[in-house]
Amino acid sequence: MIEQFSQKTQEELKYYVYILIDPRDNKIFYVGKGYGNRVFFHINEAIFNPIGTEKLEIIRAIKLENLKVKHFIVRHGIEENEALIVESVLIDFLTFKDFAEVAKISNIVAGHYSFNQGIKTVSECEILYNCEVLKKEDIKHNVLVININKTYDNRHKKKSENPIYDRPNIYEATRGWWVLDRNRAENSDFVLAEYKGVIRAVFKPEKWVQDIENRGVKRWGFEGSEVTSKEILDIYMNKEIPKIRGMANPIRYFEKIPATNS
Repeated sequence: MIEQFSQKTQEELKYYVYILIDPRDNKIFYVGKGYGNRVFFHINEAIFNPIGTEKLEIIRAIKLENLKVKHFIVRHGIEENEALIVESVLIDFLTFKDFAEVAKISNIVAGHYSFNQGIKTVSECEILYNCEVLKKEDIKHNVLVININKTYDNRHKKKSENPIYDRPNIYEATRGWWVLDRNRAENSDFVLAEYKGVIRAVFKPEKWVQDIENRGVKRWGFEGSEVTSKEILDIYMNKEIPKIRGMANPIRYFEKIPATNS
């Protein structure tokens, strides 16, 4: 677990709302808002501040058992006034006496902006904004990279609410429907979903298909499955794709570099 954010991550997070969780029972014991490395300050405070507040006593008890407080960022990339609102709503929600249970809800779809701004551990936030660049020499397969900024972002959802535009998950946001080179697509070993410049998922296409009735003859999509192999994910997952100035096409192709005999 990281103990501070890099400068780049701090700048990207802006103001955020966070929670501290007791690892002994996985219960939230503190909600706060912050900027920079504020989320980590409470640990040092528990060490150097002799005051006996409930929050600090919990942290000290956790440390005595050689455990570590879990830090989660609930929402980030917001203004200070927005952070104040989110913080107060969370505190009210978690402490309201008439709520007997707050964990069992019927919503089956994640909230708006949950993919990039939703709940994350501090380590996931660091990976999100301070990730490695995917270098050409590291590419071990023929891959097709698809930028899904528009298909996955709720703010760009079609106003017509036509069901064919629904993108309930990252697979559906990635699989179609794109104007692309069919031969190069079919030659691709994997499809990489790029969101905000970073690879967020890897898919294995089984076949490329068309929906001519709804999409016309120029657009293609694939049917396949999400890759879970650690060997493959270690190569591509959470890696930054180098930007090309002025490029608007969401489709990019990368071919593996042939092995050379030395």
